[in-house]
Amino acid sequence: MKAVSQTKPVMPAKRHIRIMMFGILLIVLITSAWVWRNQSTRTNTRPTEVGTVPIVSATVIQNDVPIKLTANGTVSAQQKVEVRPQISAIIKAVHIKEGQFVHKGDRLFTLDARTENANLSKAKAQLAKSSAELANAVRNLKRQRELFQQKFISQSALDMAQNQVDSLQGQVDSDRAAVRANRVMRGFTEITAPISGRTGVIPVHPGSLVQPNIAIPGSLTQPRSAVLVSITQIDPINVSFTLPERELVALQQALAKGDISVSAELDIAGKPLLKGRLIFVDNTVDTESGSIQLKAEFSNTDQRLWPGMFVTVMLAPDMLVGALTVPVQAVQTGPEKKFLYVIGENSKVTSQTIKVRLIQDGVAVIEGAVPGARIVLEGAQNLRPGSTVVETQATGGEVEPGNNVSKFVDQRTPGKTGRAANK
Repeated sequence: MKAVSQTKPVMPAKRHIRIMMFGILLIVLITSAWVWRNQSTRTNTRPTEVGTVPIVSATVIQNDVPIKLTANGTVSAQQKVEVRPQISAIIKAVHIKEGQFVHKGDRLFTLDARTENANLSKAKAQLAKSSAELANAVRNLKRQRELFQQKFISQSALDMAQNQVDSLQGQVDSDRAAVRANRVMRGFTEITAPISGRTGVIPVHPGSLVQPNIAIPGSLTQPRSAVLVSITQIDPINVSFTLPERELVALQQALAKGDISVSAELDIAGKPLLKGRLIFVDNTVDTESGSIQLKAEFSNTDQRLWPGMFVTVMLAPDMLVGALTVPVQAVQTGPEKKFLYVIGENSKVTSQTIKVRLIQDGVAVIEGAVPGARIVLEGAQNLRPGSTVVETQATGGEVEPGNNVSKFVDQRTPGKTGRAANK
């Protein structure tokens, strides 16, 4: 019984020692793994020297910057004509097809001209009759004058002969006017194109009866003739758009110096910009929207612009001369101001307060910087004034040290101007 009681306290002691050694070993393994992981992370993410921050830099550029204005525009034809009949007649022939391009003076329709030809012949016959009667009256007047000189007739008889000549002369003039009127009416049987352009839908065919000034039952409008065809001028063509009224002064000043170039961009990838010029500024400002209506003219020989389509219009009526420009990514925003991180001697950065005048095409026009100064473009989130930096390659590869800001892509929203200066 005594031997058994002596061995019982030995077993718990050995078990306790084993548990302690296992716990110590586990702690050592966890600590080693954590240290190894931190060393690997530092090796991969911090290849630079201790205490430096990797950045990508750019340069403050001084150049002339055009102030670009952008708006949504609608393509509109300079001329659109609806061809209507002037007389009641049956269509004899249609000389065009739908969608055909016609020139001014080309024949479009031929109407039945038999009635007009008969009326013209009748008017000519009446003119010939009146002319013959006038000639006879003139001869009679001549004889009456001779008899009056010989005192064979009275003055009243001579006056009657003169009155007959004057009356017949008026009749002849009236008949001549009737002949001209009938020629005009006959001319309405040959319908020609009043302008050059592209034809639209043709709702009539040979044999169709057309009539002028036919009132539509139940319509409150004035009677109008049916449209035979519409012709729309395609080249040149206009683009209508609006700009805020604050741009009016700059537009007027630019127009006083010469033509203002306007560009139009189609909503088609890979298509070049279309070049035109500003031709119209409205004489009033819309009081509801505070905008001014404008029109630009574009050459459209390739027919890329079509009436009714939407385009993005861009123009630059004003220029900032000698402006300082930086990539917009380089501009940092503080609690109360905007600033740049300027790289000085020994690769240390300082904070430079600036004022932003304009942001467009991924470029910021600023005041308060020095031309040619190196600034931080990427990596500013890890910097503080006095930090030491080291130059690295850009993450996207599109920006390099000392970059030219013109490489940046336009990130503006269509329909807004570029006057986004910081107040």
